[in-house]
Amino acid sequence: MSLRLSCLLGAALLLLAACGQTDLSQLDTGEPGVKPVPAIARNQKIKIVGSSTVAPFSRPVAERFGAVTRFSTPIVESTGTGGGFKAFCEGVGPITPSIANASRPMTASERELCRSAGVVDITELAFGYDGIVLANAKNGPDFRMTKRQMFLALAKDIPDGKGGFIPNPYSRWSEVSPELPDVPILVFGQPPTSGTRDAFNELGMEKGALEIPELQELKASDPEAFKLRSHTIRTDGKWIDFGEHDSAIVQSLMKSPEAVGVLGYSFLEQNADRAKGTWFNGVEPTFDNINSGEYGLARLMFFYVKDQNLPLVDGLAEFVVFSVDDGAAGPDGYLLEQGLVPLHEDELLAQQKIAAQLVAKSRGY
Repeated sequence: MSLRLSCLLGAALLLLAACGQTDLSQLDTGEPGVKPVPAIARNQKIKIVGSSTVAPFSRPVAERFGAVTRFSTPIVESTGTGGGFKAFCEGVGPITPSIANASRPMTASERELCRSAGVVDITELAFGYDGIVLANAKNGPDFRMTKRQMFLALAKDIPDGKGGFIPNPYSRWSEVSPELPDVPILVFGQPPTSGTRDAFNELGMEKGALEIPELQELKASDPEAFKLRSHTIRTDGKWIDFGEHDSAIVQSLMKSPEAVGVLGYSFLEQNADRAKGTWFNGVEPTFDNINSGEYGLARLMFFYVKDQNLPLVDGLAEFVVFSVDDGAAGPDGYLLEQGLVPLHEDELLAQQKIAAQLVAKSRGY
């Protein structure tokens, strides 16, 4: 290396240090269309973003990981599933998130977003189940309904009985069915970017629509039109997008006892002293009913690992193993206290094998 080049490199390092950037994280690799790949920076903490439903499980794992291992405590940010994938897919390196929590699987378009930024090696892991519940305050009315009734109450447009659709005319639950409480329809839910909203549409609204003959026929003749009809929630003030944080929905339910909110089961369990869940088709949202599959609004929770960060972020592979260990995610693990419904034994074992492979990968085996 020439003396001139050595001096220039030294000056660049001094400039980076002066700006607080000592990991060379923005040095360009020279590859067109790929964002800069950071160099190894062992002082960087594991960064985790994504689902507000999954974050309450990630945080205690991160805290224990930092307490009982030689590694730093990972940083967990609750951004919502969609926002988490967007940040996760920004590029490779220790200054980018290494893990994205998700309450639904990554979509093809999100994978393409990752690929366009050079994030091409991603591992998906499931670590437990969560139910989606409609909940309201303990001192509010009791709700027991079918998915069909829920669809009719919350869809933007419903069948008019003449082969067409009309804007949803219902303003009270009792107008949907006299069996339901005679209170105004008011639901606090997640915005369209939320994985919980996606799962609610797929497991709740779509299944409810299929209990209506006209929509059964529409699915058979035009699946895309059916999906649009069944997933489009009313926008006339009966459903209120309440952000990505289920804890904020719980707080609002306490102030509005007649309102209901869409929550992950874990939030209902943590607030069982002041909130209660809606029964669907005669089934109560409980741990056992979700674990057995009897409760029909249950979904897997995931986290996605940026494999290209394995050699760049100290402890990343070890944290993944820690997250799906029996002591955390097993049938007697500490995450049960947070409301986690554990995977079945064979399912958890499969995830643990995937995690072990990441450890081997991080060490170049």
